[in-house]
Amino acid sequence: MASGCGAAGRPPESRGPLSAALSAFEHLGARPWAERAEAELRAAGWSRRRTETSKVHTLTPQELETARLAASGLTNKQIAERLFLSHRTVGAHLYQIYPKLGITSRAMLRDALESGSWSQSRH
Repeated sequence: MASGCGAAGRPPESRGPLSAALSAFEHLGARPWAERAEAELRAAGWSRRRTETSKVHTLTPQELETARLAASGLTNKQIAERLFLSHRTVGAHLYQIYPKLGITSRAMLRDALESGSWSQSRH
């Protein structure tokens, strides 16, 4: 990252890569790295728009149903049988759901869904 490289002295050159890094880190759910990239961007004179800071992650209808079933205590195999999917597809959905909800384990699913810190995608 640009830490200590004088990002503030070269805003046009540093903002593009730092902005791309911030997007990638946010997408991956890598909060510490995203915070660092955002701090470097601010040092380069960048500021986040209000709509970006209040952005909520979206779950597809399939991800939402998978998350609800997993939160209810069903295993991947049981979820797969109910949704007519393979257990590997269920695992892939859960792998994508966790960063969107800002969680790291299945045990955190119920609280994350109840908190409403997500929105449903219309896909």
